[in-house]
Amino acid sequence: MGCPLGVSVIPTETSSSTRREIQVEVPADVVASETEKVVQNLSKMARLPGFRRGKVPATVIRSRFAEEIKSEIVDKLVPRYFHQETDRQKLVPVSQPRVTDLHLHEGEPLRFKATFEVLPEIELSGYHDIRVENPDTTVSDEEVSQSLEQLREQHATYTEIQGSPVAEGDFVQAAFTGTPKAPAGATEGAAADDAKPVSVDDVMIEVGGKNTVREFSENLRGASVGDVRKFEVSYPADFNDQRLAGKTFEYTVTLKAIKQKQLPELNEEFARQFGEFKSIDEVKGKIREGMEHEKRHEAERQGKDKLIEELIQRNQFEVPESLVERQVDLRLERGLRALAAQGMKAEDMRKMDLNRLRAGQHDAAVREVKASLLLERIADKENIQVSDDEIDKEVQALAEQSGQTADSIRARLTKDGAIERIRNRIRNDKAMDFLYSKSG
Repeated sequence: MGCPLGVSVIPTETSSSTRREIQVEVPADVVASETEKVVQNLSKMARLPGFRRGKVPATVIRSRFAEEIKSEIVDKLVPRYFHQETDRQKLVPVSQPRVTDLHLHEGEPLRFKATFEVLPEIELSGYHDIRVENPDTTVSDEEVSQSLEQLREQHATYTEIQGSPVAEGDFVQAAFTGTPKAPAGATEGAAADDAKPVSVDDVMIEVGGKNTVREFSENLRGASVGDVRKFEVSYPADFNDQRLAGKTFEYTVTLKAIKQKQLPELNEEFARQFGEFKSIDEVKGKIREGMEHEKRHEAERQGKDKLIEELIQRNQFEVPESLVERQVDLRLERGLRALAAQGMKAEDMRKMDLNRLRAGQHDAAVREVKASLLLERIADKENIQVSDDEIDKEVQALAEQSGQTADSIRARLTKDGAIERIRNRIRNDKAMDFLYSKSG
């Protein structure tokens, strides 16, 4: 039996497996009926000179509001018949249709073409036998001791030394300025184009410390409070601070004080600073527990990343570009929110090259879309479901974070259509957990 709407699928000019084009024909009697409804509604509301409201003849309405009538018919019938046909063909559009070749004339059927993207057909395979190595997550005594030493460093005190010059291991409290020096043969002012001067009012410098630039230690050793030392530092090209890498700076350092560092003793008094601990051994136990948790968490994160990479490699398919663009939008939105939280001003964000940023997010967005589609298929295969209780817990967590009631959060999420997105995310997370549990 032929299609009752006169609808057919037409191959597109591209080789895309996710793009579809359908040609839709809405019967003339349906168009005529809808046209009559639009004309009647306009007749009731139209106000034209020489006619009482509600008494304007239909012929006048059709002539005077021809474009408005046509626009309203298209707005009503095109989406309705587009969705009817995609439902009939069991196509699930994931993008807004691009409507072309629109044909609408009195007494004739309404015809149009619609181009849109659909989800790819994924023949899921090979997910049951993916394996990842489980790294060792035990914590050594040495790691615990190192962490404990870091705590001691964080609680160190500094005692000022009087009447003695700076010696190895001392801490110098100082102020300094650094001026970039132009390379040999460069024109005056060239250095300012490449580097900016630095100025620090108060800093603690460990003479001979492993993180102290050698020239600082060499020039401060033997100095006294009130001395001013001037020297140059030429930074290597691979220096960890890119603002200084490969550049030469002239420094002027003024000594304010000389201090020695005292680390707290590892005793019960020190232990009590971190909670209701009675001994250093209890502190060590808590440190070990936290480090083991972090190692397990990181091992799981890395393992899941490897599982996704392997899953994508085993299941190659094309992804709809509309889904990729949406994911790029989400990634950019998250990134901009993070920058705003860090204090970046709105005017500085507006200066950013968004096209370049979008291009830089594309590959990661493709990976994330593929991962999401594959996890959805696994959830289908394994009949993984999300309960209402799980949704309630998510809503409650959002309510607590925002300081609003759970009912108000749920109402807003329902209105925005976000509840289903939350359900899909939880379902994908459960599919990922399932995959990880089977990979060991």
